[in-house]
Amino acid sequence: MSDRFSDGNLDQLRTFLAVYRAGSITAGARAVGLSQSTVTSQIQALEQQSGRQLFQRVARGVLPTAVADELAVRIAGPLDELAVALAPSTLSAPPEPVHLAGPAELLAVRVVPALAPLVTRGVRLRITAGLTDELLEGVRQGRFDLLVATSRPKGRLLSATPLTDEEFVLVAAGPVDLDRTPLIAYAQDLPIVRRYWRHVFGRRLTASPAVVIPDLRGVLAAVLAGAGYSVLPRYLCAEQLASGALTLLHDPEDPPINTGFLVQRSGTSTNPHVRLVRETLLAAGPTW
Repeated sequence: MSDRFSDGNLDQLRTFLAVYRAGSITAGARAVGLSQSTVTSQIQALEQQSGRQLFQRVARGVLPTAVADELAVRIAGPLDELAVALAPSTLSAPPEPVHLAGPAELLAVRVVPALAPLVTRGVRLRITAGLTDELLEGVRQGRFDLLVATSRPKGRLLSATPLTDEEFVLVAAGPVDLDRTPLIAYAQDLPIVRRYWRHVFGRRLTASPAVVIPDLRGVLAAVLAGAGYSVLPRYLCAEQLASGALTLLHDPEDPPINTGFLVQRSGTSTNPHVRLVRETLLAAGPTW
């Protein structure tokens, strides 16, 4: 740890980390069980000892400075490990539920089936579906233990481990003329389809969607029903391709690939079931 924080005691450092992760004095105070005035005093004491500002007050809380970022990276792991070592015995009580988040489709089709055997062993799960950018803040604030993310997050306070690769395929319920067939899309701005066109065809997509469904399972259902064509992750439609219910419209040598990551806050979780879920997913991910 930087010498300018060598005089900071453990309580002050724990308080700093709680505020850093929560993004506000109020939420940080709640996390460590102290009053807001005490938390403010401890943060001010750290700032006085170091001679550097740690947080800037904003309308919705506080923003960490570069100095705070550096300090958080240095102390997060050791303090989390210390919390594990000092945690009271949990032999008489089951671990807390594991809070897991990620995209709805991948959770339903791959993640939940992979974790089903753990439930019979006593693991409890609380699962939240959503978009990666919206869920990352929940990981930073401690609302989620683990996040299946569709992109690698920025910031050193979060650790991200590659989990699985998604291959995207161009499909329809049968052979079609792309220029005359309706396009079914996940979003109005066509992020998945546009990426496929740039990567595979090397040109900009000019089509507009006939149907927009913000759930890839809904897109799959529409395509299966003959409403049009779309681009989908292969894992989501592998069975339909194998059975002939869907037709692969193009088979490029270099298909678009997106890497998914398993994200959590840096450091060691005090919940053994979080580690069990993490290890299970990392073992299963490469087979997806």
